Amino acid sequence: MLRYRPYAQLPSGDLGWLKARHHFRVDGIPDPVYAPIKSLFVWNDDRFAAASGFPMHFHRDVEILTYVRSGSVTHQDILGNMSELRQGDVQVMTAGTGIRHSEFNRGPEALQLFQIWFVPSRKGCAPAYAMRRFPDRSDCGNWVVLASGLPEVDDSEHLSMAAPARVLGCQIASEQRVTYAIRDRHDLYVVLSRGEVLVNGLRLGQGDGVAVSDEAELRFEALSEADVVVAELA
Repeated sequence: MLRYRPYAQLPSGDLGWLKARHHFRVDGIPDPVYAPIKSLFVWNDDRFAAASGFPMHFHRDVEILTYVRSGSVTHQDILGNMSELRQGDVQVMTAGTGIRHSEFNRGPEALQLFQIWFVPSRKGCAPAYAMRRFPDRSDCGNWVVLASGLPEVDDSEHLSMAAPARVLGCQIASEQRVTYAIRDRHDLYVVLSRGEVLVNGLRLGQGDGVAVSDEAELRFEALSEADVVVAELA
């Protein structure tokens, strides 16, 4: 089953300097259309204006993955970490017993990113932070594991995540066809970061999402050059 969540119909937020679309409700209002999927409960499509961002703020018992789509973001936290992430880079923050951090666009251009939140496998973990640069993902058609809290046998370079899920990315060339085999009893949430594709015949444009359940395989056909991000939930 594929449940389509078009970008234009997603709930939105506007703080002036921050414009966002929310693939899952963030205001606490129950809504079956935008309900969480297993451990996945936030997927924000955020656009930061230049020279703007979030000052130090607090999180507890949540796994937060940030995927930079364009521009750059500077992360700083009370653990002493300070990192600048650019297009294609990924960071994972385990809030655990509590962490304060800031996220700021110090550049002259707009910043676009996905921020994805998961319920952790267990509460009360020690706070942690890690980031990884993915400078060359030009090998089109191959799925890259960006972060995972599931057993992985084929990829040792991904970030660890303390949640029963994994996040993958794939660049697909125009007219290329790519498949994704879904593990038994796993669900997916798929978002198109760039381009246009058909997913099992369903057309997705940039920013669109689709929740996937009770499927054995997804078949992607790129109608243009495309970047796909997938969260797989155990």
